[in-house]
Amino acid sequence: MASDVGSIPELDQKKYDADEHVKIICLGDSAVGKSKLMERFLMDEYRPQQLSTYALTLYKYTATVGNKMVAVDFWDTAGQERFQSMHPSYYHKAHACIMVFDVQRKITYKNLANWYKELREYRPEIPCCVVANKIDADLKVTQRSFNFGKKQGLPFYFVSAADGTNVVKMFRDMIKRAVDYKQNPSDFMDEVLQELENFDLEKGEDNSEIFIGPKKPCYLLNYISSSGVIAVNRLCL
Repeated sequence: MASDVGSIPELDQKKYDADEHVKIICLGDSAVGKSKLMERFLMDEYRPQQLSTYALTLYKYTATVGNKMVAVDFWDTAGQERFQSMHPSYYHKAHACIMVFDVQRKITYKNLANWYKELREYRPEIPCCVVANKIDADLKVTQRSFNFGKKQGLPFYFVSAADGTNVVKMFRDMIKRAVDYKQNPSDFMDEVLQELENFDLEKGEDNSEIFIGPKKPCYLLNYISSSGVIAVNRLCL
């Protein structure tokens, strides 16, 4: 993965010092509050007025799971969700998925089935959860039954990005599940990729070789951490 970065924040050093590195992706219709949930968790901040995400947003976070430091990359959609589909590279090497719907918009709940189907085409085994956002608008909604998650055997969370209800718990649970999955992958291809990744790292250390592969998909993105926002021109996977 390569990126054009004007300056490297301190958090990047933690990434390289981390014992583990995981990628968690977010799925769901436009304007269900995916970015808002990230803001609430990462910066304990909520800005009620903002345009839909216009480019891939990569949120950086460092967590402690057990006695290990874990560098977490949270990926937020780049507006492609308007087309009810994501580029395959968005799913590449993801270790967990957070699917979000808006309790005030029934169609966003119905569309979870489409998002889940696409997720399983690319990442059939990674842990996933269902998140019902914006419960602050009407707390009575928490008394309703949303059966999609139950049918798929997925954890379900009632949350509010606006007031923070259950946001921290949901993210911490998913970070732990992502780490558990990476350490014990149930997908054979993940095991193969991990072995190849370890081999490439060892080869690079021994021979100082750098592998330059074929041209890969690139995204425009916002790079966000708890210490601030750094504009990044391009991210190539």
